Amino acid sequence: MIVMKRYQVFTVMLLIVMVQSGLVRETLGHPCGRTFLSALIQLVPCRPSVAPFSTLRPNELCCAAIKALGQPCLCVLAKGPPIVGVDRTLALHLPGKCSANFPPCFSQTDSDL
Repeated sequence: MIVMKRYQVFTVMLLIVMVQSGLVRETLGHPCGRTFLSALIQLVPCRPSVAPFSTLRPNELCCAAIKALGQPCLCVLAKGPPIVGVDRTLALHLPGKCSANFPPCFSQTDSDL
């Protein structure tokens, strides 16, 4: 129950950050398409695996979201504004930990996104 409340608090905080940073207006034209906001929400199960200094492996829901969203969308999210409580390096390693055969985000140029 406490874990679920943490996810709910994280989701609300994430939405506030997105609205304040203007990400909600930028949903069209992204590799995530109209699902940019829902893409971030889909990744909430990954939160324990990307918390700073986390050693937890991603769970099944996280890996399913990673594979469903695909590499271009994940790179856009990874290169976006920082999210409090998310270690970007750990986040970039999620596809490999989930056996998603995506090329790494850092190998693409910004024009490829």
